[in-house]
Amino acid sequence: MLEPVPGIKAEPDEGNARYFHVVIAGPQDSPFEGGTFKLELFLPEEYPMAAPKVRFMTKIYHPNVDKLGRICLDILKDKWSPALQIRTVLLSIQALLSAPNPDDPLANDVAEKWKSSEAEAIETGESCDNIHCLGSSQVVREGVPDVRSS
Repeated sequence: MLEPVPGIKAEPDEGNARYFHVVIAGPQDSPFEGGTFKLELFLPEEYPMAAPKVRFMTKIYHPNVDKLGRICLDILKDKWSPALQIRTVLLSIQALLSAPNPDDPLANDVAEKWKSSEAEAIETGESCDNIHCLGSSQVVREGVPDVRSS
């Protein structure tokens, strides 16, 4: 990412130029405000014809992110275009933090909670029960295969 984006930092790995360490700040006026979320981004050999693989490393209580950190986002799947830039992908993920979509969930239990009571879902996430978290949690997943091997 040549042009810095407020609240997003992406740095290539020292040993692999196709692997990036990403940090996204929880957007202001969102349930994730004040949070700092680590992600990994990997450019497959087919890139730019294939979408990058992106995954949350920080646990997050979000209807569009599963327990392994995988993200349900159309531009990472069927809406991918080689014209899209990594910057656009990361901005879209940041936007997803501002506007969770419980109608297209990856984590059904979180989506149901979000639909029935968004305030309760946010409270559940803030309590950081070691499964999912909101806010300033820095809990990073251990022992989960990284995106380079999926």
